[in-house]
Amino acid sequence: MLISVDGKISTGDTDVMDVDSDYKKISGVKEGLSQYYDIEKTTDLYFLITGRVMTKECEQLNVNNRKDEPFKLPANCVIVDETHLKESGVEYLLKKFNSLTIVTANEFHSANNVKSENLKIINYKDKIDFSDLFEKLKNDYGIEAITIQSGGTLNTELIRAGLVDYLSLVIAPAMIGGKNTSTLMDGESLHTQDELYKIKPLKLELIKELKDSYIYLKYKVLN
Repeated sequence: MLISVDGKISTGDTDVMDVDSDYKKISGVKEGLSQYYDIEKTTDLYFLITGRVMTKECEQLNVNNRKDEPFKLPANCVIVDETHLKESGVEYLLKKFNSLTIVTANEFHSANNVKSENLKIINYKDKIDFSDLFEKLKNDYGIEAITIQSGGTLNTELIRAGLVDYLSLVIAPAMIGGKNTSTLMDGESLHTQDELYKIKPLKLELIKELKDSYIYLKYKVLN
């Protein structure tokens, strides 16, 4: 994931703010941004993201309202979503990726109204069971590895559940701040020492200094 030095994954606390769009406008940050996208191209052919991220009201995303013809990418998108994606967004993503899998606990999700052989829908009742989901993705869909590019709340849930094996970070030379701005891990704070087991230690496997003051880090999560 792309983060600032203070761990932020967005430039502000509203959905119109987004690093993909905003970093390109900041001198001292925009110069090295392409290195992140170069590294992103080397990740797994399957990636998991949230509907909220894909529908943020910024120029790079907002798939519900995109009118352009997308450039087809050799990747497969798994989206966790309840109500953010509209039919138009689902149809746009089907044009953009090899395949699209919607994971939802909303039986009336708009994806049910879209017909495509490249669209799969995984339904859960009441709440998504991510341990079960990852087993399904492996056993039923043959997905051995998937890159997670979700928001701070879902990141926290997956990491604390021991479902993340590696952490790959590109640190941009920026300090963003703001207590309500999303970080790599948000979600509920720990309250007692009995919960310390939820803190995952990391083993550094790679550190690389990139151009223009960017840094690339890779950790193994010691689950």
